[in-house]
Amino acid sequence: MGDEKIELLKPKGPAKWNKRSAFILAAIGSAVGLGNVWRFPFVCYENGGGAFLIPYLVAIVTAGIPLMILEFSLGHKMASGAPISFGKAHRKSEWVGWVMVIVGFIITVYYAVIMSWCFNYVFQAVNSLGWGDSPGEFFNQTLLQITDGPGSIGGLSWPLVIGLVLTWGAIYFAIRKGARSVGKVVLLTVPLPWLLLVVMSIRGATLEGSAAGLNYFLNPDWSALLDPGVWLSAYGQVFFSFSLAFGVMITYASYLPRKADINNNAVIISLSDAATSFLAGLTVFATLGFLAQSGHQSVGEVMTAGPGLVFAVYPTIFNQMPFWPGFFAAIFFIMLLLLGIDSAFSLVEAKAEAWITKLGLRRKPTLLVICTIAMLMGLFFATGSGLYWLDIVDNFLNKFGLILGGLFECIVLGWLYGSKKLREYANKQSEIRIGRWWDFLIKYFTPLILIVTFGLDLYRTISEGYGGYPDWAVFVGGWCVVALIFILSFLFSRIRTRKREAADLEGGEADA
Repeated sequence: MGDEKIELLKPKGPAKWNKRSAFILAAIGSAVGLGNVWRFPFVCYENGGGAFLIPYLVAIVTAGIPLMILEFSLGHKMASGAPISFGKAHRKSEWVGWVMVIVGFIITVYYAVIMSWCFNYVFQAVNSLGWGDSPGEFFNQTLLQITDGPGSIGGLSWPLVIGLVLTWGAIYFAIRKGARSVGKVVLLTVPLPWLLLVVMSIRGATLEGSAAGLNYFLNPDWSALLDPGVWLSAYGQVFFSFSLAFGVMITYASYLPRKADINNNAVIISLSDAATSFLAGLTVFATLGFLAQSGHQSVGEVMTAGPGLVFAVYPTIFNQMPFWPGFFAAIFFIMLLLLGIDSAFSLVEAKAEAWITKLGLRRKPTLLVICTIAMLMGLFFATGSGLYWLDIVDNFLNKFGLILGGLFECIVLGWLYGSKKLREYANKQSEIRIGRWWDFLIKYFTPLILIVTFGLDLYRTISEGYGGYPDWAVFVGGWCVVALIFILSFLFSRIRTRKREAADLEGGEADA
């Protein structure tokens, strides 16, 4: 398909994407986020370096792209958000869609706080590197005002509160008109981070010591390919990175016009996300090599993952750059802000569309209520203990909320509804055809991977705890949050509306 203009629906229905490119950019924007910058490079390094790219590509082909096709097919065929789409597929499965959008909503609550960190660092970058000579101390003590543990809540960090207000304002205005406004926003917020990432990668490659960092990143350990854990890590990275089981891809696909390619779009979006991850890895390790050489250390000694890389290590690197440090610092944090904002508003869109479709609500008031509630909830993560609780909640949502959501998705759509129906539908819509091997992946292979991953994570968490946190904190911020998600999902699915009755009827006809 080309970039031909597509007319919008009448005001009674949701707006459609006005161009195919708008849909692709929006989906890429949702999939590409901060995890591409601070998670993939270290997963790659820890699992065989360059050799890890082999299981990673295999995971993309056997899990990432098939699941993307699955969610695109469901959303496009049912023309609804995740909960209603699952309700149409099988009358007793609407709760699976609610699990997805609730998990995504909670992630957005604290993800917006991370965006607030980025807003503050953009300001500090243009303010003559305002984090000073001790970036780690600035991050922990000045910005986060971090306490000594999750039990010590502390006060609000007002710079974070201001950043939080800016973040939610941006999210609201990005999605207030649905596909129409999102399609315009992503024309800037998706290509620009790519351009900035290219600029940062070129700058990183010109720094002294960059070769040592790149060697540390890409040096292949072929023996790692014999380790089953490496392959599970590859599948985990694909699953977390592609915005699967959030309801986002189902919702975005529901905005596609009836004549829209599904399989080809899934391939383009999946490979774009993978390419971004690899480019981010080159950028991160090239600059780490510079930091290691300037400090007379090895790359391993300066290497860290997660927020510490972005908000402590990278500012240290900018402090030591020989020219234009403020310029490159501003570019870096603007890039992170744009990467994150696309993912954030896509998760809110999935939640909003679920309620709008379910109850027939008006879009703008509904969005305003959702954004306000989420912002108020996010204030908890802007306190002195916020980083601890963010870490606990994020770990459990990724390990258990997303994994279980993906597993139930495969069961409902692969077995109860029938993967064959969605395969035939996708093929009818697409230039690239998929065969029965796709059914095998959806019904058997991917569920097996998810079950094994879930079992291992469950065993480790029960036997070892998590992160050295007190058991009560892990229970409250982890197990209770996951349990609440499933309770709310079942309760929301029981709300009866005309749209729900229509979904039941259509689901019954499909089942028959």
